[in-house]
Amino acid sequence: MALALTELTVSHFRSHKLSRLSLDGRPVIIHGPNGAGKTNILEAVSLFSPGRGLRRASAAEMTRRPEALGWKLSGVLVSLGHRSEIETWSESGAARQVRIDDKASNQIELGKLARVVWLIPSMDRLWIEGAEGRRRFLDRIALSFDPAHAEASLTYEKAMRERNRLLKDQVRDGHWYAALEGQMAETGSRIHVAREAALDHLRTAQDQAETAFPSAKLELVQTEGTMPTTEDDLRDALAESRFRDLAAGRTLVGPHRSDLYAVFAAKGVPAKDCSTGEQKALLVSLILSNARALAGMVGAPPIVLLDEVAAHLDATRRAALYDEICALGAQAWMTGTGPELFAELGDRAQSLVVTEDEDGSVVTT
Repeated sequence: MALALTELTVSHFRSHKLSRLSLDGRPVIIHGPNGAGKTNILEAVSLFSPGRGLRRASAAEMTRRPEALGWKLSGVLVSLGHRSEIETWSESGAARQVRIDDKASNQIELGKLARVVWLIPSMDRLWIEGAEGRRRFLDRIALSFDPAHAEASLTYEKAMRERNRLLKDQVRDGHWYAALEGQMAETGSRIHVAREAALDHLRTAQDQAETAFPSAKLELVQTEGTMPTTEDDLRDALAESRFRDLAAGRTLVGPHRSDLYAVFAAKGVPAKDCSTGEQKALLVSLILSNARALAGMVGAPPIVLLDEVAAHLDATRRAALYDEICALGAQAWMTGTGPELFAELGDRAQSLVVTEDEDGSVVTT
């Protein structure tokens, strides 16, 4: 068992008043009617990694209603033979806290233990919507390789917000900008390096794999101009851009202006121009490449969360996906409305059924 949750307790989280799961490391099938609370289980698992989870919700939004007392998740994580007891919780909407083996910890330490990647229906429009979603997608991949990536991103965003406030107030004294631009240059260059490294990992994983899913040519581009490649260059670019930024009222240079460009390699067609099915297949391919790259880097594939993915794949592609997950040895958590969507897995997976009663979601095996 390379990396898996073997126990999970979900308390007052979303539609779940109290659900206890015992697992054995195999892929996990979760099926039941729409609205019963299947995705809420995946969201709970996603919170065993850094960040705000697969829905990017606030701690207050995750609490069970109408009580709104707060929520708690606890689990046993087995990683490369090491067993860790993990708790994460929020009280009355406060920022979530983390405890590892009964000691207060933080999300960076959590990210070193548990690597979690996911694909959810809201990502289906990734290639045709704005660049922000693609940056977020790439940053989740970068975070899976480098748990400190989230801290750099938060520091950069905070410094940029403060710089933008000065710009909107038309502050022209350079002394007000220097310290903020120093922070943005240091963390911004780290963000750029981490993103490029993540793309290199994906490219290598794609090149080395025999897979039924299409490969993508991936490139990090700027929506305007070029991205300075060093900390000093970014600091200089920010200083030189102040006049232009003052006119715009916002920062126009930096990693927040980057975009992920993808091409369906076999056809030479940009991802945004591919069919819906081809776009979905590319996303599945990138998630699998992320998992393969992590397996090679840290010695274990990540936990993989796939929400309603089977419904959008034909039987051949479904079987290929399940075969790749099992070959990787990944504990994949997959949701669907019925068990027939997972028939190709057979006894290679364990099954959970989620239904609903007057108290909320009910999970049975």
